[in-house]
Amino acid sequence: MSINHQPPRRHPGADAHRAKKVSERGLSLVECVFALSLMTILALGLLPLGVIATTTTENQGHLMARTTEYSQDKLEQLLALAFGDTTSDTRVFPADDASGTGLAAGGSSDPANPVALYVDYLDVDGTLVPSAGVAEPDGWFYKRVWSVTDVSATLKEITVTAIVRNAVGSTGRIPQSTVSSRKTSPF
Repeated sequence: MSINHQPPRRHPGADAHRAKKVSERGLSLVECVFALSLMTILALGLLPLGVIATTTTENQGHLMARTTEYSQDKLEQLLALAFGDTTSDTRVFPADDASGTGLAAGGSSDPANPVALYVDYLDVDGTLVPSAGVAEPDGWFYKRVWSVTDVSATLKEITVTAIVRNAVGSTGRIPQSTVSSRKTSPF
């Protein structure tokens, strides 16, 4: 009895496949450092976009929304006055019955040129900050100025502008909102 010991038959590409597996076992330290360096450079290139997005969101999203809200609040306070009211002090809330201008024609809707009795200041939380005249009090963050214009004997136009003290970052303009409405007599 003769036993024929022949090695098992292999697939023709098996040796090449085994050699390929051996060469793909992992990354060398040099390859890993190179890949991490490339990813770091790409991430650092995108970092300024994140900073710009954050400051734009704060300025044009949050602060602009607040100035619009505070302008609208002042406009509603003024519209609630009687058409002929020329004495209510609207720099306080609720409005005092005396020592103010009410809806008397005057004022300015330009924050750079406020007019006494037609300007008030809010802190960072939107709380009124007491002030005298047009002098900016300590702790103010928002400034509201308004003007009342007699369009006719039975029509007044009220314009309110609110501005924030300073924007976040050095890019862009300071957020500012202006709202306007008309009030008729006898309403």
